[in-house]
This record gives sequence, structure tokens and C-alpha cells, in this order.
Amino acid sequence: MDIRPLSPELQAKAIAELNEDPKRIPEDIKYIKEWLLKQPHLKPRTDDQFILTFLRGCKFSLERTKEKLETYFTMRSLLPEYFKNRDPFDPKMQELLKAGTYLPLKSSGPDTPKGFLMSLKNWDMSTTSMSDLMKLTYMIMDIVINEDDQAVIAGIIALQDGTGIEMKHMMAMTPSLVKKSAMLFQDAYPNRPKAMHYFNPPSFIETIFNLFKPFMKEKLMKRWHIHNTKNINDMYEFFPKSILPEEYGGDAGKIQEIIDYWKNKVESYADWYKDDEKYGCDESKRPGKPKTSAELFGIEGSFRKLNVD
Repeated sequence: MDIRPLSPELQAKAIAELNEDPKRIPEDIKYIKEWLLKQPHLKPRTDDQFILTFLRGCKFSLERTKEKLETYFTMRSLLPEYFKNRDPFDPKMQELLKAGTYLPLKSSGPDTPKGFLMSLKNWDMSTTSMSDLMKLTYMIMDIVINEDDQAVIAGIIALQDGTGIEMKHMMAMTPSLVKKSAMLFQDAYPNRPKAMHYFNPPSFIETIFNLFKPFMKEKLMKRWHIHNTKNINDMYEFFPKSILPEEYGGDAGKIQEIIDYWKNKVESYADWYKDDEKYGCDESKRPGKPKTSAELFGIEGSFRKLNVD
């Protein structure tokens, strides 16, 4: 069986928090693999490590794992704007990589959550769109679920720096785009979000929060924290200083070093992204009624008009 061994700390956490039984892993992977291959509409990845990542993300519930994998491959075909033509060397992707809009950070210990820093202050809306931004975000997320067992097992902490966010950024977040993003993050990827911290917020942060609220699950809503502070020192009680870049008072190196690392990492996946396009879903072969983008991502009945002052 081709799976990565875990450190003792991560293995203990997987057993304690994810219901992982190392002796049962081969049987569970075999069950999910056989199920995937029986689905006429799916064009799935079936490598052992990939399936194990989803089992862990679903705490080894076989039914939840099947549901998440089904959603994962369905969305890859119904959202071509995010999952087709994923070329790291495309000028738009290069621009966003250099802007450092989404950066995985180093961990503070062998079994602690993985930090992710999100910042739009260097995003040029005149040359790249919110859909471009989402495409790159999930290009990086695919690398994380492929390589980072710690992020999958220990979970993630999202840190959103609101510096530089203006009303024009909020207006680019249409209800349809927000719903797509929320469904991908919550229903398709094997994430374990531990907390989402928003600091340096703009004055209209409540409007942004209300935009996401209709599409977020209650459990995730409870983990979303808005901090009305510009002093990063006020935040260290919520996540360790050690995971932050030097510019935020942390010990994890300079932001430019992190940007350069992830730019090179994403570029190294160029062939992987090309190969990945063959996986997804063929709705013409789905038993029963085919799914459509309008059905999955339509917002009728789930979005109330927001008042923007």
C-alpha cells in the first residue's frame, strides 16, 4: 500500500481525533476505491494516499467520504473556471503568485494546525478577477491535500489580513461566487478548519460577514472570529507567533521568502495540473438526473439582498 508514514505525534492525533485505525486503513481504502470505480459518471483518482486523505478529512466515515469525493469530482467538472486550464505560468496566475494572496505558513509544532495567511492588499483588480484568485487558491489547496498530512490531520487556521480591502473588493464577491467558494471549502475538500481569524478589518466587515453567512455551516460560523484591532500583538492568544512572517512580528521568515517558495512550488506542479484535468464527472452518465451548475450554485431562496451603506 502506497501511503506516507506519519510521525508519532500525528499518528496519535489521527487515532484520537479522526477515528483512525492503522490496521483498518487498507480495508477502508479498498472499499472506497471499489465504490469509486463502480460510479459510471465519475472519472476519479484512485491512488491510496488520495483516498486516505479524504477518509481522514471525514473521520473515517465511509458514507461521508463517498459524499465528499462525489462532490469533489462533480465540482471539478461543473466549475471549469476554477479547475480547467490551470497553468501556473499563465500571466494572471504569475501575477497572483507574486502578490502572495494565499500563503500556507509553517506549523508551530509536529501536531499543531497549519496556518494560512490571506491578504488582498497587493491584488490588482484591473488585471485579475476574483475567479482568477479562486483558481489559484484551489491550485494551492490541491498541493496541500496532496502533500501536507499535518494540515489534513491537525487542521488549519485561516488568518485574513483586511489591510487594503476596499468596497470594490467586496462588490467583486458576488453571491454566486461566494456560494461556490463556500461549497468547495466545506463540502468538496477534506479540510479541518479549526478557526478563521479576520484582523485589520475594514469598516464594512459586517457586510462581508453577512454575505458569507447564508452559505456557511453553523459549525464553521462559530469558528469565524473578527478582531477589531490593527495590533498583531493582540492576536497571539489565538494562534502562535511562531507561524507568522516577520512583517507580522513572527518568526517564520520574510513574506517574500514565503511567496517565492510557493511560487516555485505551484510552478513545479505544472504537469500535475495538466494531468488532473482528466479527473472529474461526466453528467451524461450519472444515474438519475444530471446535476447542473444552476442547480448546485443557484442562489434563489438562499440569499437576501444586503444593504450596503
